[in-house]
Amino acid sequence: MSGIGPVEPVDSPETDASYDIIGDDAPRLRERWHTLTPRARRATLAAGVIALAAAGVLLLPERHTPRPAPPQLAPWPANVTQWRYLGLAQTTDFPTASGFFRFAVSVNTGPPVTLRVTGAAFDGLTAQATPEPSFTVDAGATRRITVEISVANCSGLPLNAELPFLDVTLRNTRAIQHNSFIFGSTYSKDLSQLLHSACDATNSRPGPQPSGSARSQNVD
Repeated sequence: MSGIGPVEPVDSPETDASYDIIGDDAPRLRERWHTLTPRARRATLAAGVIALAAAGVLLLPERHTPRPAPPQLAPWPANVTQWRYLGLAQTTDFPTASGFFRFAVSVNTGPPVTLRVTGAAFDGLTAQATPEPSFTVDAGATRRITVEISVANCSGLPLNAELPFLDVTLRNTRAIQHNSFIFGSTYSKDLSQLLHSACDATNSRPGPQPSGSARSQNVD
């Protein structure tokens, strides 16, 4: 073949070919900074500060807002109310069907408690606070009250009261409860005196006498 010379190796050292090195003669960051105008430098700094602040916000741990504590419920009225027997409000020497008994009522804590006496242990007795059937006691306070107990029916009524109690309704902002408060020997003795005073005459009354002929009896 004519007109074709020997094949030269690519990038042979014998050639005077020049090589481009990417990035070798590119301006460095410091050199670029010095070429900026003062206004451009301030804008660049401001943008950098904003970027760093935004990155800091993203990297901050998530803050958990503490949950408010649930509101505490008021105590059950029966759990904070105490009764104490003080004695008879008055004594009499003649038979009577009603007696007046003194009590001290206290509320330890919580909202005020409103109370109403509804009964006195045995069927045949009625009971209520006097002069007001309902009364309120504030927390931390003690109130003295009088309870009138009356004998309405002596039939089947035990004259010797053992562990007698008062039936009471209690109410506060938490609930309405029915509770029985039991008292000791002093109250038992005083209540027994009332029962004997009201019912001894009834129990000692002679029974009905038979009437009519010997062949028939009519009971009154």
